Formats: sequence, C-alpha cells, structure tokens
Amino acid sequence: MPPKTKEKRMKAEAQKKKRNADVETESMHRLTVLEVELLRDHLALWKGEAHRAKASEDQLKQRLQGLEAELEGTRREGKAIYAEMRRQCQALQEEMETRSRQLEQEMKGLQEQLETCQRKAEVAQREAEQALREWDWTLAQLRTQVADMEAKYEEILHGSLDCLVAKLRAIQPQRKVTVLRLLTRHKEQLRQFGLNPLDL
Repeated sequence: MPPKTKEKRMKAEAQKKKRNADVETESMHRLTVLEVELLRDHLALWKGEAHRAKASEDQLKQRLQGLEAELEGTRREGKAIYAEMRRQCQALQEEMETRSRQLEQEMKGLQEQLETCQRKAEVAQREAEQALREWDWTLAQLRTQVADMEAKYEEILHGSLDCLVAKLRAIQPQRKVTVLRLLTRHKEQLRQFGLNPLDL
C-alpha cells in the first residue's frame, strides 16, 4: 500500500475518531446540561418544599407556643382552683371539727341531764309507789272506820228513832190540844184583820 493512501486512511480514521469523540462529548455535554436542569428543577422543588416546611414549622411553632401558653394558663387556673378548694376544704373541716366538738359537749350535757332526770324519775317513782301504798293502806283503814261508824250510826239512829217514836206517842194527845189552840188563835187573829181563814 502506498504511503499516501495509508496516510489518508489514517487521517480519515483520525477524523472519524475525532467526530465520534466530538459527538460523544456533545452527547455528554447535553446529558450534563439535562442533569443540571433536572437538578435545578429538583432544587426548586426542594426549595418550595423547604419554604412550605418552614412555613408549616413556623405555624406549628406558633400553635405550640399558643398551646403552651394555654396550658400554662390552665395550669395556673388549676392551681388557683386547687388552692381555693383546699382552702375551702380546710375551712369546712375546721368548721366540722368545731361543730363536732360542740355537739359532743352538748351530747355530754344532755347525757348528764338524762342521767339526772332518770335518777329523779326513779326516786319519784319509788316515792309515788310508797305514797300509793300508804294511800291504799290509809284508804283501807278509812273504809274500815267508815264501815264501823256507819254501823254505829245506824245503831244510834235506830235507837234515837225508837226513842223519838216513843216520846211522840207519849206526847201525841197533848200535842193535838196545843195544835188546836194555836189554830183557833190564828183564826181569831185573821178575823180581826177582816180575813176569812177558809179563803186562805
């Protein structure tokens, strides 16, 4: 093979390699540009997501701060309510203890009064029973005496009546004469006054 032909062929091959290298370089450049654009798009998306995430984070922080403030307010209010309830509970407990002591004292006094009243009632009951027994005995004695007196009075009465009847029988004729004299004298006195004894 002549040297010129060989040289031409080598130049053609070299140019062909160069063109292939240029095509490959251009392809690599385009690929790199596409990758760069893709990365830019991804970066823009990430920036948007980052902005939205930052906004969401800020909103969440604000919300969290609001909730923390609300929780703190609720805690303070709860502590105040607890303190007030505890104060009221202590006051009520003290009042109940005071009232309980008062009731115990009153109950003790009433118990003593009850015991005194029971003792007095027992004494009064014994005295009443004794008085009742004495009254029954006295009443029985009086009934016996009354019965004896009634018998004696009846005997005396019968004797007196018998004596009176005997005396009346003894003075009956004389009494008739006395009565007739009295009647005659009264009639005369009535006539002296102009009155008729038969009209009366």
